[in-house]
Amino acid sequence: MASEKAPLPFVYTFMAGAIAGVSEILVMYPLDVVKTRVQLQTGKAAAGADTYNGMFDCFSKIIRNEGFSRLYRGITAPILMEAPKRATKFAANDKWGKFYRELFGQTQMTQSLSVLTGASAGATESFVVVPFELVKIRLQDKASAGRYNGMIDVVMKTVRNEGILAMYNGLESTLWRHILWNAGYFGCIFQVRQLIPKAETKQGQMTNDIIAGSVGGTVGTILNTPMDVVKSRIQNTVKVAGQTPKYNWAWPGVATIAKEEGFGALYKGFVPKVLRLGPGGGILLVVYTGVMDFFRNMREAKGL
Repeated sequence: MASEKAPLPFVYTFMAGAIAGVSEILVMYPLDVVKTRVQLQTGKAAAGADTYNGMFDCFSKIIRNEGFSRLYRGITAPILMEAPKRATKFAANDKWGKFYRELFGQTQMTQSLSVLTGASAGATESFVVVPFELVKIRLQDKASAGRYNGMIDVVMKTVRNEGILAMYNGLESTLWRHILWNAGYFGCIFQVRQLIPKAETKQGQMTNDIIAGSVGGTVGTILNTPMDVVKSRIQNTVKVAGQTPKYNWAWPGVATIAKEEGFGALYKGFVPKVLRLGPGGGILLVVYTGVMDFFRNMREAKGL
């Protein structure tokens, strides 16, 4: 990561990650809404006004039937989540990287250490994001229009009807989702940076970061989409006392979806997801690297 150029205090890593995360969510959020809608749709067939035949059909039906603003419904929760989420991602990756280099006696990152570090950062990040993700998923669902009046209403009704621990529904599947995505993302960033020519200019560095981040985001998305589908369904399920939810645990949920809807159903919402997290991964890395370089130059100018 860029932070290895010159070590910076934790607060700068945290702030850079937060700024990168909010920048990405503001640009790419509508794709996340479409992804969630498609993932929550069960069954193999899709026809009619309330079902979607893919990304473009979903976009057009949301805008036509619910209005353009619906593409940004629930954005408050992810914006509040993005700062701690992305900040935790990059800060944890930085801290875990140092920990593993010392543990294994390495002076530089390697491919295997990058994968291990990314997976550990993903697991750390999961504990921060689960409640925000649950609120976001429930607001993005089409049925939420008559069920919830906003973010606070989701929290209040979930806690009142299902208990406070319900805010952590889907923790296990979220752990798997973030472990797989971060391992693929940070592992690929390391590998791509080794393969492409070293940048000699600021513009060249930005281009390299876009390439590395986009490849990492794409690979991470390929790895974690099945867990993302399961997570969406687990978190959108309102638990009823005495009843076992259909989607309860990650791997059994994967098996259920594959059995009932076919293996391809595990990649529902993949196109909008990869269109968001492929380029989104590039945006994250470019903004994060740029902000870290800004902080580094600022400290050097002050003689710190």
